[in-house]
Amino acid sequence: MPIAGNPESGNPESGNPDGEKDELARLLAAAARWQAAGHAMAIATVTRTWGSAPRRVGAHLLVRDDGLFEGSVSGGCVEGAVIEEALTCIASGTARLLNFGVASERAWEVGLACGGDISIMVQPAIAGYFPPDLFARIATARAAGRPLTLSTSLSSFETTQTAAGDFTRRYDPPLRLILVGAVHIAQSLVPLARQIGFAPMLVDPRGAFAAGPRFAGIAVDDRWPDEALESWQPDAATAVVTLTHDPKLDDPALAAALRSPAFYIAALGSRKTHAVRLERLAAQGFTAEQLARIHGPAGLDIGAANPAEIALSVAAQMVSVWRQRA
Repeated sequence: MPIAGNPESGNPESGNPDGEKDELARLLAAAARWQAAGHAMAIATVTRTWGSAPRRVGAHLLVRDDGLFEGSVSGGCVEGAVIEEALTCIASGTARLLNFGVASERAWEVGLACGGDISIMVQPAIAGYFPPDLFARIATARAAGRPLTLSTSLSSFETTQTAAGDFTRRYDPPLRLILVGAVHIAQSLVPLARQIGFAPMLVDPRGAFAAGPRFAGIAVDDRWPDEALESWQPDAATAVVTLTHDPKLDDPALAAALRSPAFYIAALGSRKTHAVRLERLAAQGFTAEQLARIHGPAGLDIGAANPAEIALSVAAQMVSVWRQRA
């Protein structure tokens, strides 16, 4: 069967409602639509990588019975072969484990000649393998800001909502970035955050800073930052970055962030400014261990010299902390 491709893949300019969602959200939305339309599906999952494999363990590719697909399990080098296998799994109602590597003749056929090994599990979305209701369970947990762990036996290929199998996959809530301050740096950081999978949320009660076309496409919340954060409820997949240099705005936001499980908290400003900031927060009762969660000055030291470069340094540090979390 010819591969239909993925014309539904998220593109904000295409009119696709999933365009602003992250990769996993788009896959889950596709699963819901396809289930509602009565399509059979198979899900492919990267279970092991070595060398130059372009996707991490846990990456998914969802394939429906006519070859339409969402997601990816490589940089495009093995997708064609995996989709063919997925269609076979849908037709036969069985699962299989695929292995591609430099020692395999098929590695040259599918494009892994540059080196690396990758193992991909393909399961039909049916009871006994990957029960279809798991898609909704993952989506519900993410919407509630909770992680969900699924486990799969690599002998039976059955996936359940436990952590006891040979292969486990944790589904985290959607990544969010809360920015305090509608300033020049935020103009660069908002689109960059979107490109790397974070949903940006911007708060600034100073009307003049959010006026005009400076932040077209994003609503600037005009509440005080602590009010906004109380409403937004930062979770373990949320980053909070303060950019105003104004203690009246930054300090309440940082205090709210420190009381939350936010994985990344950062504040713009010099080392001297940050030291004074820590003294103010300590006076509010925060311990040295709690205050150590704040990255200040915000961003990796890349010698940034303008707002766009500062935004890049903050984004890089944010991603680094996320990837190194336990």
